[in-house]
Amino acid sequence: MKEKVMGTKRWFYYVSIGLVLILVYKFLDNFTGIGMWIGKLLGILAPFLLAILFAYILYTPCKKIENLIKSKTKIKHARGISLLIVYIIAAIIVYLILKFIIPAMFNSIIDLVNNAQNYYNGIKNLEIGDDTLTPFIKDNILKPIVEFITQINFQEMFTMEKIISYINSVIGVVKFIINGVISIICSIYILAEREAIVGFLNRLAKATLSKRKYDYVQKYFNSGNLIFFKFISSQLLDAFVVAIIMSIALSIMKVKYGIALGVMIGLFNLIPYFGAIIAVVAATLITILTGGWEQAIIMVIATVILQQIDANIINPRITSNKLDISPLLVIFAVTVGGAYFGVIGMFLGVPVAVLIKTVLEDYIKSKQVVENTLEKENI
Repeated sequence: MKEKVMGTKRWFYYVSIGLVLILVYKFLDNFTGIGMWIGKLLGILAPFLLAILFAYILYTPCKKIENLIKSKTKIKHARGISLLIVYIIAAIIVYLILKFIIPAMFNSIIDLVNNAQNYYNGIKNLEIGDDTLTPFIKDNILKPIVEFITQINFQEMFTMEKIISYINSVIGVVKFIINGVISIICSIYILAEREAIVGFLNRLAKATLSKRKYDYVQKYFNSGNLIFFKFISSQLLDAFVVAIIMSIALSIMKVKYGIALGVMIGLFNLIPYFGAIIAVVAATLITILTGGWEQAIIMVIATVILQQIDANIINPRITSNKLDISPLLVIFAVTVGGAYFGVIGMFLGVPVAVLIKTVLEDYIKSKQVVENTLEKENI
């Protein structure tokens, strides 16, 4: 009877392995279809994921204002009032951006498009052999830029296919605005019912996991929450500060489209390492087109200096505690995250890498503790 039971278990074991292998094979065989399905699912869930991000960022100010109201007054609906105050402040900030920054950027873009042909002709007719330019600038900076720009065909940018793609882009913007409104509404509900949501997840984890696994999940959830909140909130605030500083600096230097370029540099600063490089290259190209190579060089020097100030003074102060991670791991995380998940992957790759690094370090420490204990027992 015992042999029969053992044979049944062995049969069940091999059947399970076979089923797993078949599932893995079908997954790899239909990887493109599964990827499309996952992409569609993420598109559907995008407003709710964005709502979680909004709630995540606004959680701390909401909590502090709520605690302040409770400590200073006897108002019963402290949470509702705190939510109202935080979202009014956020709405005012968005209004100021839309009123002052967006119009300036929009006008800059329109002016750039209207004068693109003039800039194009100016670069095309530029004499690379001008004796006033150093050989290094001629051969390594201006010549590649001129060759690149002269290959641009502006007529191809306004074909019927391109126009249709522009219309689809406008439709995409409208959908983005609608999703944004849905996200804001959902984020309010998440913040209002945060204890109920966290309590449900906590009870679900306790019901489905053993105590040891539950302790691990709780530990790494709290650790991951601290890492993500510190990274995301600090990077967003830092990008905002950099955008303002760069816009002011470029405007003082009378760089054309200074506000638009400053905002662009601030946004690209969200992407570790690569973002700053991409933004500086794009800003340099536009400045050469609109103000000449001398102004571009001055702009690059000023931008590099301000970015160093941000990297060594502003960003660490905002973050308060630096994430303990190697630059090599940052580059790896950004590269892998960008390859699989685009810009969002480049942005979230670093905190995910930090969390994985924390888990692996704890695993290694636990193994070392076990080995040391065994060695002492053998002694």
